[in-house]
Amino acid sequence: MKFILSIFVALMLIPANAWAWGKTGHRVIGQIAQKHLDTDAQAAVLRILGVEDLAEASTWPDFMRASQDKFWRHEAGAYHYVTIPKGKTYEQVGAPKRGDAITALEKFTAVLKDQKSNKEDKKLALRFVIHIVGDLHQPLHAGNGDDRGGNDFKMTFFGKLTNLHRVWDASLIGQEELSYSELENWLSRRITPELVRKWTETDPVVWATESAQIRETIYPDPEHDVKWNYVFEHRATVRTRLSQSGIRLAAYLNETFKEAD
Repeated sequence: MKFILSIFVALMLIPANAWAWGKTGHRVIGQIAQKHLDTDAQAAVLRILGVEDLAEASTWPDFMRASQDKFWRHEAGAYHYVTIPKGKTYEQVGAPKRGDAITALEKFTAVLKDQKSNKEDKKLALRFVIHIVGDLHQPLHAGNGDDRGGNDFKMTFFGKLTNLHRVWDASLIGQEELSYSELENWLSRRITPELVRKWTETDPVVWATESAQIRETIYPDPEHDVKWNYVFEHRATVRTRLSQSGIRLAAYLNETFKEAD
């Protein structure tokens, strides 16, 4: 009972802005990326994760936030987001002293490229890389610095009190009532070779900049109960960001493991 209570308390203390796309969104991204890995990246992922695929690995950094370990409680939380105030660029503001998603991505990528890194370190690094690429494509994980990535922006979604971050993490995706494999299949059917070429961008600053630009267009009127009009207006953006993230995750891993050889 004491153990269960401690886990419950830990969950309550987790910053809400640590969760991006929810489990479904992250698994969609991982599944898309899995289909676009080149031979070297496929082999590297298999060596590090074994039977665990990118979809399964994608949610690990969120799952482990309930851990009492010092790393997960005090360090890893900052690795899920960046802060880009309105009218500023990431290059202008940079990362805080404790780091952010972009500096964490650099750190974990270096672990993957280092031939001296042990398997457990590489497993943690790869799980984080998979997750962070997804996080950086969720518009509210490029927060404005004023409302904790939309967590403090209270609103109602189909009559239910919530906040903007939660709506973009899970509600817009969950509203479709699709499994991650169903949604991935729907999205993958629409990803043409031309879109793959267009979306193959491996600079995380570019991803974060795009998210910050989108962020400025998604704040609704908090005085109104948000319903179908909001869903219709933003569904295409959600699907595009999931699809882009999958393609870019594959491209990032292909590049990383090519350079590691």
